[in-house]
Amino acid sequence: MAKKVSRTCQLTTPFEQNTVLNWQEYPRPQFKRDSYISLCGVWQLAVKKANEVTPLGDVTVPYPPESRISGIGRNLEKGEQYIYTKKFNIEDKFNAGKVLLHFGAVDQLAKVWINGSFAGEHIGGYLPFSFDVTACIKNGENEITVEVTDNLDIDFSFGKQRYDRGGMWYTPISGIWQPVWLESVPHNHIENLRISPALDSVTLEVAGGENEKIVVINTPDGKTEHSFSGNKTTIKIDNPVNWTPENPYLYTFTVTSGDDTVESYFALRTVTIEKVKGQSYICLNGKPYFFHGLLDQGYYSDGIYTPASPDGYVWDILKMKELGFNMLRKHIKIEPDLFYYYCDKYGMIVFQDMLNAGKYNYIIDTALPTVGFKKGFRHTPTPKRREFFEKECRAVCDLLYNHPCVCYYTIFNEGWGQYEADRIYRELKEYEPSRIWDATSGWFIEKESDVVSEHIYFRKIKMKPNTDRPLVLSEFGGYSYKVEGHSFNLDDNYGYKTFDSAETLTDGLCAMYTGDIVNAIKTGLCATVLTQVSDVEDETNGLVTYDRKVVKTDKAKMLNMAETIFAAFREKTE
Repeated sequence: MAKKVSRTCQLTTPFEQNTVLNWQEYPRPQFKRDSYISLCGVWQLAVKKANEVTPLGDVTVPYPPESRISGIGRNLEKGEQYIYTKKFNIEDKFNAGKVLLHFGAVDQLAKVWINGSFAGEHIGGYLPFSFDVTACIKNGENEITVEVTDNLDIDFSFGKQRYDRGGMWYTPISGIWQPVWLESVPHNHIENLRISPALDSVTLEVAGGENEKIVVINTPDGKTEHSFSGNKTTIKIDNPVNWTPENPYLYTFTVTSGDDTVESYFALRTVTIEKVKGQSYICLNGKPYFFHGLLDQGYYSDGIYTPASPDGYVWDILKMKELGFNMLRKHIKIEPDLFYYYCDKYGMIVFQDMLNAGKYNYIIDTALPTVGFKKGFRHTPTPKRREFFEKECRAVCDLLYNHPCVCYYTIFNEGWGQYEADRIYRELKEYEPSRIWDATSGWFIEKESDVVSEHIYFRKIKMKPNTDRPLVLSEFGGYSYKVEGHSFNLDDNYGYKTFDSAETLTDGLCAMYTGDIVNAIKTGLCATVLTQVSDVEDETNGLVTYDRKVVKTDKAKMLNMAETIFAAFREKTE
């Protein structure tokens, strides 16, 4: 019997209206230089199969070719490769010594040439990479070529992508899906900044550059200048302003070393686990904090993995704050640096997932644990997957280390690809001790983790008290309301409890929070992650529609509900 094919429709978003689709915003605000040439915009795309190359036409970068706004709108089939090309100009005065080529992310394997000379290659679809292309670049016109292979190799990270999309699995993407740009640096330049904050000081580690360095910090009381030799300094901050979602104050600064100057920012905040009244809590700046959060898949109906404009990130962050939330759990996806910058700037805490790889089994990994069978099963990774996953976890820590919004990491979600969770937790906790580590979110809990992390769907929410570890409800809800005219799938629907109006959805959510969640707070709960920010393809369990045109819940009721749970938490902890 042939599988039923559901009807789907294209949904436009506000972010593509009156917008030049070229992503010219500086892509790395926490490590910014004056020299910058964006290579986003129109490229040429061809598909290669069995050594035969067929032109497809213009593609707009950084939108994946599968998306409508890329101008292509086709899936990459197995055995195919995408070939990107673009011509660009370099002026003589641009080159200060070296020219670096940066990619935010390319899914999944990328090889790069400049003017026919091989620049380098990268494996993995989610992390940034760069090449020194000084020897390949010339004054005047240049040409870049990027060859992309993406067979959804499950030994590498793949997120929520699946060839056979549907339900909680989404349309796969490939190719360039984050910004591409050039910058020029002196031969002896600053290679990296590592920013470690405390509540009244900041430690800066500067890799590369000259031995003598000057740091100028903008504070509420004016500019302060600090000189130091070597690669590391700790600077005391007078009258410190601590970063919180309620007051997300950022200290901007520059560091100059020889001929190189980099602009950046930091925030004064700490995240720790402390015992209060006999119960362990996650503390922000030394005080118990209730993390009122949402699952954030990071999908958009215009560009799938990439919103038409970075305004899409800002809209999501500010809209969820307007509804009373202070945290997003970034689910199985690493976003462009701009997303984390906006979370830093606007005060949205991020609980960041590591990226899943390996086989997935619906019965073993999802169905049975959901109804209570949560012990006993583990995956066996291939040597390639083991090496890549553990290396990538460390790379994620390095990438996001400086962002104050990132407070918490999840290693394995619902057993997907899970193996040796205790060992990996110990090694990652040692590698990055300044964040909270959730070893096994949902189920298949082993022995070691910073938190007790549970997913509860389809039943009453109850959390068993645990005085040694903070209690985190890392997924729940999934309440569905399908809004006519704003849903991707015209025939099918995916959610965990169905409502027929915005009013009944809001009332259902408020009843769950003011009942089950408040009761769980009384037993020590300190963080919740509601499924989810937005609808995604078949899923209609978002607080906003997939096209971001309809907010499904009543703002006043949601804010009142949030204050109820915050009040219950204050009563428990103060």
